[in-house]
Amino acid sequence: MSDALFAAMRQAVIDGDADQARALATAALAQGIAPLDAINQGFVPGIHHVGVQFGAGEMFLPDLVLGGEAMKAAVSVLEPELARRGAERERLGTVVLGTVRGDIHEIGKTLVHTMLSASGFEVHDLGVDVSVERFIAAVKERQPDVLGMSALLTTTMPGQKLVIEALKAEGLRERVKVIVGGAPVSQAWADSIGADGYGEDAMRAVTLVRRLLGKGAPAA
Repeated sequence: MSDALFAAMRQAVIDGDADQARALATAALAQGIAPLDAINQGFVPGIHHVGVQFGAGEMFLPDLVLGGEAMKAAVSVLEPELARRGAERERLGTVVLGTVRGDIHEIGKTLVHTMLSASGFEVHDLGVDVSVERFIAAVKERQPDVLGMSALLTTTMPGQKLVIEALKAEGLRERVKVIVGGAPVSQAWADSIGADGYGEDAMRAVTLVRRLLGKGAPAA
């Protein structure tokens, strides 16, 4: 019975059906299925499949957004039960995200946040128009494994470089992996400013973070 339920969970995420995902999460708890099993064996394989298909050009941005929302809906049901049992979902790492100073675009960054959270990362989103000082303060406070910076304007891209330079000046650069993204950003730009990687889109950003932290890919 649980195998069929896990398959349905996976499909709900693939279909981007948040209501169905929420209902299946509730059903899993009613049937005595451990919430961690529901997440790791049911819903995570679904979001992984969406990411693989998106990368292959078989699924598109709306599919990615809806899949992330379905995953969030399921987890919102399961996490309170995890807390009640004193259990915690395995966290793959901690990520701080933000859009650099002078830039108020957040759709891409928010999607990266959603997909990282769905994949098991603890994410702290600083929002938009984030100053160098706020990025540095967040790295000191949160001690993240990864710092992700978005820039959607060519005029704000240099802000990513300024943050990396400030990390070096503060003696923090070796403690955190730095990734960059945004429409005008490229791998060449990432290389030129000394970033550890470039995420072309949300799922590639997740793949990049997993690779940088040696986490590999989840089971399909």
